[in-house]
Amino acid sequence: MSSKKITIALAGNPNSGKTTLFNILTGARQHVGNYPGVTVERKEGRIKHDGYDIKIIDLPGTYGLTAYSPDELVARNVLLEEELDLVVDVVDASNLERNLYLTMQLKELEIPMVLAVNMADYAEANGITINYDLLAQLIGIPVVRVVATKGEGLDDLLDLITHKEKENIPEKTVRYKIEIEEAIARIEEMLNSDLNLEIFDAVKKDSSRLEKYPSRWLAIKLLEEDKEVTEKAQSISKMAGLLDQVKKDRESIELDAGDDLENLIAEGRYAYIRGACQEAVKIVELNKASKTERIDKVLLNRITGLPIFFFVMWLLFQLTFALGNPIVEYLEDLVALAGVAASNALSPGLLNSLISDGIIGGVGGVVVFLPVILLLFLGIAILEATGYMSRAAFLMDKIMHKVGLHGKSFVPMLIGFGCTIPAIMATRTLENPKDRLVTMLVTPLMSCGAKLPVYTLLIAAFFPNHMAGNILFSIYIIGILLALIMAKVFRTWLVPGESEPFVMELPVYRMPKLKSVAIQMWERAWLYLRKAGTIILAFAIVVWALFTFPMVDSQGMNYASATEQMENSYAGRLGKTIEPVIAPIGFEWKTGVALIAGFAAKEIVVSTMATLYSMGDADSVLEGGTAEAKSFAQLTREQSGFNQLTAFVLMLFILIYVPCMATIAVIKNETNSWRWPIFTIGYTVSLAWVVCFVVYQGGMFLGIGV
Repeated sequence: MSSKKITIALAGNPNSGKTTLFNILTGARQHVGNYPGVTVERKEGRIKHDGYDIKIIDLPGTYGLTAYSPDELVARNVLLEEELDLVVDVVDASNLERNLYLTMQLKELEIPMVLAVNMADYAEANGITINYDLLAQLIGIPVVRVVATKGEGLDDLLDLITHKEKENIPEKTVRYKIEIEEAIARIEEMLNSDLNLEIFDAVKKDSSRLEKYPSRWLAIKLLEEDKEVTEKAQSISKMAGLLDQVKKDRESIELDAGDDLENLIAEGRYAYIRGACQEAVKIVELNKASKTERIDKVLLNRITGLPIFFFVMWLLFQLTFALGNPIVEYLEDLVALAGVAASNALSPGLLNSLISDGIIGGVGGVVVFLPVILLLFLGIAILEATGYMSRAAFLMDKIMHKVGLHGKSFVPMLIGFGCTIPAIMATRTLENPKDRLVTMLVTPLMSCGAKLPVYTLLIAAFFPNHMAGNILFSIYIIGILLALIMAKVFRTWLVPGESEPFVMELPVYRMPKLKSVAIQMWERAWLYLRKAGTIILAFAIVVWALFTFPMVDSQGMNYASATEQMENSYAGRLGKTIEPVIAPIGFEWKTGVALIAGFAAKEIVVSTMATLYSMGDADSVLEGGTAEAKSFAQLTREQSGFNQLTAFVLMLFILIYVPCMATIAVIKNETNSWRWPIFTIGYTVSLAWVVCFVVYQGGMFLGIGV
């Protein structure tokens, strides 16, 4: 017997625990993609319960459905256009009044709903008692108590989703002031007339279900002057009379009330919420400060806050390198042995070189750094789960204002430590277009996870262990400083304007949920390995071919050595062409080829260096007679010709210069123009060269690291 299928959407404010609930419910049964036509991430998962196959869509976190930001618009469009059986609205029990504002907007869509009151344990510990049955009766929605991090209430929630338990809950609708209700009724009547039914077709696109677009919801959206709905209504000639009526009603109501109609509607929703909460929620004032307040007195202190933040980040990088590097070295030995085994097992020739140098050397040189990347992602995931990353944005607000942004812009920059692509997407939460553009332009200066393998390789090869963590930390700090400087430059000359006030919610501190963190680690590991097995493998083979051909000189004679072969290969010729440009910053032609390849993905810098150093080692193999297992760090020391100064300058160049192709594509999609991606390429390459020139020439002059 086949399972019954249900499709639900998880909605909720940021920091309501919605994504934690999604991870707990679906586990590893998740699929991540993008919504059609936009770069907003779409997460779907599945769970089976009581004979039902439940598909869960995790909507972007949003405070409302007014469509001010791309996240709000995407969430609303999913609710309107997807064939949903139910919406689960996840609310924070300790901030019920604020969270229920989204609930009231969801109710206006007239989709079946369940209210999941999450983090109930924290609310109860702080003197907040909720009568869930009464709350359900007052707002007209089934309500369930949930503690997602502990798995409490999940079975009750799933029972409500599958309608296992029927509850006698009356329908409730927010009623506004009489003059607003009269205007809504007039517009509803006009919408429902035969003359104006075309508005449904304009708003609902291809959907044929009129019930997905209630006339009351459309009437309210028109009165609120919702941009998307109003523009679609204006595109229909038959809607002119209705729009005239909307304008007349707006002007009349606002004149009488002395306030904007959108504010009056919002006040009506909050009045309804306050009345429900006064009846169903009891708050006992506790004499002691909450745990979160006690911790924030130290972590958000104006004197100790920033030093603690930088110490935490320094400690994270120290631990990342200290714990990850021994594993990397072990994996490097395995890859080296695999390369030697392949080389000795195969007859000398192109196939031998392709497998041992191109595939094993190139791809293996990237895969070995997975432990370091996972440790960094683990640390960031834990800091996010505890609520500390939001504090970091709050702490940086004063500094960000000095460069023309605000603390909320620091959130995408922090996300950029993991991957620049979701960091660029995270700028959607910024309502000011200028703030969003500038944040988008400077976020690539953060050290993403793809750059970490290059840092790890160079640090392991050229710096002693006691300096490793400090060197890594310095690169990340330089990225932040450069981002702040460039933000000031862009905000002053490129897109001038006043910065906006910063208001950001600070979630309560929580213990990270092991399962949720483990899921994030698995996603990162799989994405990294998939990239290694596809994009990086393809580029490793291409790079090997470019270094291998042509195999003869202009007279048809084979080159005398592997080094001579590489210098005269297609890649070598390209490297020699750009060498005059990069020589002043300490790089020779081989490094130039690796940097060009790195435009596809920064990990390819490592795979390219691994390939060319493995091939370059062929001369010593010929002299010695048999292949010798050498770690990647050892090959880099022997073949690169770098010293500590050159290695540090190369890390700086990797930090600053052009982001990967995928990031450029995302910037194009987010800005809907090629102007800003091209500008990003130009300014990052120029800035990288200037910074590296100053550091390299200054270091040479002072004799530092040479």
